Amino acid sequence: MTTRGGAGVDFRCAAAAERRQDDLAGTATQVRAFLLVEHQGPWGASAPQDSRLPETVKAHLSTHKVIKVLLARRHHRAHRTPEYSVFLAFPGRGLLLRSGYEDPEELTALDLDAFARGEAPDWTEIPGTLFGVCTHGRHDACCAERGRPVAAALTGSHPEETWEISHMGGDRFAANMVVLPDGLYYGRMEPGTASQVASLHERGRVDIERLRGRSSYPMSVQYAEIALRRHLEEDRLDALRLVRRQGPISVFRRDGLDWAVTVRKVIGGEAQMTCGLEQLSPLPVFEAVSITRLASPRDP
Repeated sequence: MTTRGGAGVDFRCAAAAERRQDDLAGTATQVRAFLLVEHQGPWGASAPQDSRLPETVKAHLSTHKVIKVLLARRHHRAHRTPEYSVFLAFPGRGLLLRSGYEDPEELTALDLDAFARGEAPDWTEIPGTLFGVCTHGRHDACCAERGRPVAAALTGSHPEETWEISHMGGDRFAANMVVLPDGLYYGRMEPGTASQVASLHERGRVDIERLRGRSSYPMSVQYAEIALRRHLEEDRLDALRLVRRQGPISVFRRDGLDWAVTVRKVIGGEAQMTCGLEQLSPLPVFEAVSITRLASPRDP
């Protein structure tokens, strides 16, 4: 399948992906840590590079690809204190930390090398959850058109936990949300369901149909986990634990039983993946080849 927006056409990548029925599963960016820097904006096409942060700060925040640096702001809420927030999340460990800054130049002192190695600084640990909704309209129109209503709805129900964030990847799945510190990506969020998904997470459950993946895993493993969840109708957040991976096979443990999921990746044609970039790109598709319960030592 090959699809293109076309010159002069009011193309929207999220609507096109819905028409193609692109699967959400296995599409989260794999990262080691998330760094959210409060910055009111404006945000240019690429944040933090296209922002009003000092050049020294922008250069410093762009040094590590294994760290996902996102700008963050409250939805339609004025900033009233001299201190701005900085959050650091390690999705593989379920750890969320907060610090603050008054002068943006202070951000150049962040030890990104240590963060990339998984070393946690002496910041305040946040026991709860942070919901980041991508509203980065200068990067992609769908992020603003679909993300802002979701951010507004979620702010209404979870005002302290909700932040607007810059581009997190997967514009065609807007509205997108990341749940920290778990690093869960959700797509195709809607104002009417955003609060329900947040409440599910607070009860230790996931919305399987909107889940894009767990960012601490490679994309194929993300897909394997979601395929197994669909197969078992398992929505408990911590019910599946990855015990090993060998090539295309991921083995998860659930309630003392091991399940092997074999996944393959194919190319499902070409498509225009974002609103602003008209060139066609390969459309990756994951498939579950097999889902098998492994024998336990007590099985006959």
